[in-house]
Amino acid sequence: MTVLPPYGGYPPPARTNGMAVAALVCAFVIAPLGIVFGHISLSQVKRSGEQGRGLAIAGLVIGYVMTALSILLAVLLVVFAAFMARTAESVSTRDRSTASAASELPPFAPPPNLGANCQYPPTTEPATTPVKLPRTGTVPTAPASVEAGIVTDRGTIGLKLANGKAPCTVNNFASLASQGFFDGTRCHRLTTGDLAALHCGDPSGHGSGGPGYRFPNEYPTNQYRLSDPALRQPVVYPRGTVAMANSGSGTNGSQFFLVYQDSWLPPTYTVFGTVDRTGLATLDKIAAAGVAGGGTDGRPAMEVELVSVTAD
Repeated sequence: MTVLPPYGGYPPPARTNGMAVAALVCAFVIAPLGIVFGHISLSQVKRSGEQGRGLAIAGLVIGYVMTALSILLAVLLVVFAAFMARTAESVSTRDRSTASAASELPPFAPPPNLGANCQYPPTTEPATTPVKLPRTGTVPTAPASVEAGIVTDRGTIGLKLANGKAPCTVNNFASLASQGFFDGTRCHRLTTGDLAALHCGDPSGHGSGGPGYRFPNEYPTNQYRLSDPALRQPVVYPRGTVAMANSGSGTNGSQFFLVYQDSWLPPTYTVFGTVDRTGLATLDKIAAAGVAGGGTDGRPAMEVELVSVTAD
């Protein structure tokens, strides 16, 4: 039997509430907005009889779940960030304290034979500029400091030589200075890395010259036993340090370097003096010009000539 439609036809289906659709969509994109739209939609559906109650409820549920997950994720991120920051600070503090404890030059304890037997045996390479040997045997350790001066074409560099700590080295420097060995030579190297220093004392100007003799290290090397692994660990050579350059143990000659920033080196380079305030200003000016051609190691861009070197 055929059922005829009611008089006037079937009524049109109820319209779906727009806020319900918006609630469901926003629940996935902006969860809090989905919650707001969901509540508005339920209120409108209740009043108007529109379709969409299920969509609104789904939007509310998904919105609340997404919001809760977002809050949980944010809390976890904050906790993780705080943990990482605290860990990094702890590691940094530990590293700084360890570096501070390990980086200082050792206190000076005079060896029993300090200055008692200064010897300068010949090297296989001839002297770049012939000179007489420094005084050998016993050399005085007093006064503890000796004034010296370097006049360059870029300014004066005053020195206080540590005769009480490195008498054989100071004896050598004073001897070379008195013979004019350094006069008219150029500082051949500027380094700007772990070692921030101006290197001088080579008449050849290439970093390979010397006086034709060599002598052993003094302070700080003589504060360690030869087998001490600390001899291979870097320490800070402070700004203003004057130290001997070498190519290995016992190879000191005439080359030295002037430290213009705290530098890291193993304690195998003899410290024999400090630079005065005027000298540091001169070094800063030279260092500011950098290395010729760029880089961190090479000939200084601002050429430096040692006009004269004197030691009292």
